[in-house]
Amino acid sequence: MSSIATTAFPAAPDPSARALTRKCDTTGLNVCLDAERFIKLNAVSAVVFLLIGGLAAILLALTRWQAVHLLRVDWFYRILTLHGLNMLIFWILFFEVAILYFACTTPLNARLFSARVAWAGFAQMIIGALMVNYIILKGQADVLMTSYLPLLAHPLFYLGIILVATGTLTGVFNYFATLHVAKRDRTYEGSVPLVTYGATAAAIIAVVTLLHGAIVMIPTFTHAMGWTAQPDPMWYRMIWWGLGHQSQQVNVCAMVAVWYLIGQLATGARPINETVCRTAFLLYVLFINIASAHHLLVDPGVGSTWKIWNTSYAMYLAVLASMIHGFTVPASVELAMREKGHTQGLFGWVKALPWRNPAFAGALLSLLIFGFIGGITGVTLGTQQINIIAHNTLRITGHFHATVVGGTTLAFMALAYYVIPLIFQRDFIWRAAARLQPWLFGGGILLVSLGMSFAGSLGVPRRIYDIDASGAYGAAAHLMLGVMGLGAILAVTGLLLFVVLCVGTLLCGERTHG
Repeated sequence: MSSIATTAFPAAPDPSARALTRKCDTTGLNVCLDAERFIKLNAVSAVVFLLIGGLAAILLALTRWQAVHLLRVDWFYRILTLHGLNMLIFWILFFEVAILYFACTTPLNARLFSARVAWAGFAQMIIGALMVNYIILKGQADVLMTSYLPLLAHPLFYLGIILVATGTLTGVFNYFATLHVAKRDRTYEGSVPLVTYGATAAAIIAVVTLLHGAIVMIPTFTHAMGWTAQPDPMWYRMIWWGLGHQSQQVNVCAMVAVWYLIGQLATGARPINETVCRTAFLLYVLFINIASAHHLLVDPGVGSTWKIWNTSYAMYLAVLASMIHGFTVPASVELAMREKGHTQGLFGWVKALPWRNPAFAGALLSLLIFGFIGGITGVTLGTQQINIIAHNTLRITGHFHATVVGGTTLAFMALAYYVIPLIFQRDFIWRAAARLQPWLFGGGILLVSLGMSFAGSLGVPRRIYDIDASGAYGAAAHLMLGVMGLGAILAVTGLLLFVVLCVGTLLCGERTHG
């Protein structure tokens, strides 16, 4: 579980660089000690926010499951706000910063540009995230993650989000500066590895995304303080989605980079054609930000010409990139397995895959759930005619639970099975449970997504506390909400098992030699 191919990255050519690094005896990789510190801080913080968001998730699912209907109406919207911010923003961003610090140092045999800059970024992010959670739980920000005006939260809610955005931007700056120093000092030969290239695409999209967040949150903060007039709600909505949905495109790039990395580490697979793969990442940078606007397709503030371009051209260029990755990753794994001699029949190589490796199993499930559930639903919901019908139903939440949770979160969990032995120098405890965890979490999320999607197809709205009051929904809708609830129980059980495995490994795992 802790073994990583020693041929994955080039050897460090500069003896002075090794003075600030350690070489992992298990993996053969050189780890920058400064980067290691901030990978640990960001990854641990990410898991804490994942736990908070997961506990909120089970409360929400048991409330939307009408047969249980757990929370009061005020706490439902409070916990929904808590869940959205922690799962879609804090967990993801903290872990992505950890990935960035890994991708710009270890694969390139480089040193982190500045520990002081990394401290500045982390401090802003952690203070901002704690501030937001405090205000939400205090009951002064029941405005959901979107916080649409004229709904107004406490000023510290907006200030906290601003700090998370600026802190992440600080980390992204440190990433690009490290790339520059590595290039200048020639710590690697040729092009950057594909995982670093994918992380760079994610970082570029992150800059655009987080600037949208600053643009929309700063005037909202000054309005909440009483210093300025209320920003126009239509303007707010459009600019906010430059943060809200584009942030998920950062996730897509990071997730795909993780697929390639785990495929290589677990099976020795290398992309069949790296030029095509890199072009696909470029398509993300050029088109996925433009095409990530299905939340605005029913908005009167956006013109029909823009909507037609968005849904008829830009979206499909972005989808093309995902299709390239979705076929290339399995094809490269198949080729690697056949080169190892697993050539019996059409699918003999499938039986020989390292299924007992939780990292590989998690990455494969991530690819399948994202591709077949998240991707297909995303394309349909990105069609204007269908969007008009489905926009405010649970079909939307079914879609992004497949992409962000079944795709990104599961991929990040899979990566942790390699990162913890490499960075924390401890081997995983309870290996039988670790092998089960990706299947438990992935299976649960699959049920959540399907339950939400079918309930939404039956007209069940999103963000609504009680559908029984209307009497408009029959047994089929309630059945699908029950499927969602049961899936949530399985998924949160898998999430809690992941947290137990990570914390238990850090506290009790057998030390490896770094």
